[in-house]
Amino acid sequence: MRTDGKQSFSARVREELIRLPVGKSCCMLSEISAMTQTSGHLAFRGGGTVAVSYRLEDTGAARRLFLLLKKRLGVNPSLHFTQTSRLGGRRTCVLTLGGEDTRKLLSALHMAETDDSGMMHLKRTVPRHPMTRQCCRRAFLRGAFLGAGTVSNPEKGYHLEWKAEDETLPRTMERLLGKCDLPFHSYVRKGQQVIYLKGAQQIADILALMGAGQSVLDFEETRVQKQVRAAAVRAANCDEYNGEKMLDAAQKQAEVIRKLSLKQGLFTLPPALREVARLRLENPELSLKELGEMMEKPVGKSGVNHRMRRLMEIAREGGIIG
Repeated sequence: MRTDGKQSFSARVREELIRLPVGKSCCMLSEISAMTQTSGHLAFRGGGTVAVSYRLEDTGAARRLFLLLKKRLGVNPSLHFTQTSRLGGRRTCVLTLGGEDTRKLLSALHMAETDDSGMMHLKRTVPRHPMTRQCCRRAFLRGAFLGAGTVSNPEKGYHLEWKAEDETLPRTMERLLGKCDLPFHSYVRKGQQVIYLKGAQQIADILALMGAGQSVLDFEETRVQKQVRAAAVRAANCDEYNGEKMLDAAQKQAEVIRKLSLKQGLFTLPPALREVARLRLENPELSLKELGEMMEKPVGKSGVNHRMRRLMEIAREGGIIG
């Protein structure tokens, strides 16, 4: 995986999504709808007027939203920054729409309607934008991630989530993820509803759906590297276990042969058994394969194993082992 200084994997995903083309008219509206649900705020002012503002900590996401609003709805939000003392004085980008621009936005998102006299009446406080097309669902997921999503570094684990201040976004996300056949989970954390995915394949799928192709490649590269490392560790542990097991068996064989030698002498054994018994006594740390290679006429592992079993049978018949 590429390393870009201290930039997190989540930040790289966001950066890739921000650079994507804004897409078709329907997709732009879907993305605006998602960012309105995640980052938009309604302010009721005097005289029954309503204003919409967006608060985003990511300046790149704010620029993309500005472009979407301007290109799709022809509105020109004002932009300013606020800074809080909390969380290290993090800056927040604030996009604010004027009266006429707010009317255009709310009408496009089916949140308000205008009567014959030109008065705007608020119908609902959340967007209602149909997403019957796959491209629109992808755009909504992308906008929701830019507004409220994070993904963990795949080196450490597999977790992608969206945070929501109310139940509206979770209901929409559950419906969309269900249509995409992506199993999800939800819980409440510090008063916020959280929708999340845990499986590596599900996270790769959602990144691909959102259009983060390079991030998918980086994610998969890291996943393969982790699998290779895990396999190597398992193999090393297995080798270590097998090595300990082999050494233990060899030590027991040598002990039995030593007792057999004391009781009846190795000279009483057939030549082939006598040779392998002598080699085992002299080399209690070697494997059966290595013993076979040391014999006057080299023998394979199975041949040595056969002779060793015959030695154990003789010891058993002689009452040396039970």
